[in-house]
Amino acid sequence: MSLLIIGGTGTLGRQVVLQALTKGYQVRCLVRNLRKANFLKEWGAELVYGDLTLPETIPPCLRGITAVIDASTSRPYDPSIKKVDWDGKLALIESAKIANIQHFIFCSTANLEQFLNIPLMKMKKGIENKLINSGIPYTIFRLTGFYQGLIEQYAIPILDDQPIWITNDETCISYMDTQDIAKFCLRTLQLPQTKNRTFLLGGPKGWLSNEILQLCEQLAGQSAKIKRIPLSLLKLFGQIIGFFEWGQNIGDRLAFSEILTTENDLMNSTFDLYKIFKIDPDEIIQLDTYFREYFVRLLKRLRDTNYEDIQKQKNLIL
Repeated sequence: MSLLIIGGTGTLGRQVVLQALTKGYQVRCLVRNLRKANFLKEWGAELVYGDLTLPETIPPCLRGITAVIDASTSRPYDPSIKKVDWDGKLALIESAKIANIQHFIFCSTANLEQFLNIPLMKMKKGIENKLINSGIPYTIFRLTGFYQGLIEQYAIPILDDQPIWITNDETCISYMDTQDIAKFCLRTLQLPQTKNRTFLLGGPKGWLSNEILQLCEQLAGQSAKIKRIPLSLLKLFGQIIGFFEWGQNIGDRLAFSEILTTENDLMNSTFDLYKIFKIDPDEIIQLDTYFREYFVRLLKRLRDTNYEDIQKQKNLIL
């Protein structure tokens, strides 16, 4: 089976590429910047130029392809968001239909229907509908937060002694490692019963913001500087969040805090989901394990760097 992966250089996409290659799939990646994506070529993927903002570049990418995995997304405030996440993806679906693609896997976002006032969410919901009505066999994964995003939100600010901005919610979020999400994406290619269905995908355990903070403080050995912002205030300033002093990255995450923290039936359906995909919940990477391994690697790197600096100073003295 040959795969075309969209968003292969992204946090999730690169995991999909790596695991697909490991499993022996023929992998082609649609990329805008061949130089930036060269590491995918080194892994064994075929790179082909394509740009969702240029629909004419899409059809050649689909020649000889059996299945498409779209793991791409714009940031909420990207100026080209409509060209990519609406016009571009409509063109991708239409091209996939003409190319007789046998399976189209689309990575979407949890709780879309409740936040159609947010342009990106409205576009994603619209693309879901277009895909469902296209006649192409599909699987849609609605995703919650990634472990990888929590590193920048919690771990790094603690280590850099910078403030951590969080909301005042008390809702559990079932974050997930992108390695495990990629596992589900590829498993669906082997399970006909997962076609033409939409799945809410998250980890087996929900986490409160305070629990994540306590875990990071424990692993880092230092306290966090916490700044809280009420969700009500976040709603009020939603249109200008990008201009806040905490910066664009944190602004993006806070802008979607309400989306992620909205109640859903994820926890009740998680184990049924794992049964459908024939994945043992014990195989799923736990958040505390992920953070522990991250801090061990990082602190070791810092110690090694400090040792090298000391040696350089000694050499200069000698």
